[in-house]
Amino acid sequence: MDKKNALRAGALAAGTTLMMLLMSSPALALTPDDGDDPGPGLSVIETLGLFVVAPIGLFALIAGLVMVLDRSTDREPKAKAKA
Repeated sequence: MDKKNALRAGALAAGTTLMMLLMSSPALALTPDDGDDPGPGLSVIETLGLFVVAPIGLFALIAGLVMVLDRSTDREPKAKAKA
């Protein structure tokens, strides 16, 4: 990839990112839409449990199931050939 194409790709990526940031301004969230009915907020413990503990637990569960149910035999150490 030459310098000109790299510069063009970088400018395109920067422009796209800037436009996405401008279009999704958080200031638009200040005025509620019709039909909005927000529920009660989450406590700190609930937030940590939902967004930190639950994903780590799911990851550990899936990784554990993969390791337990993996029946492949090609992972065994190979015997060294005697010369």
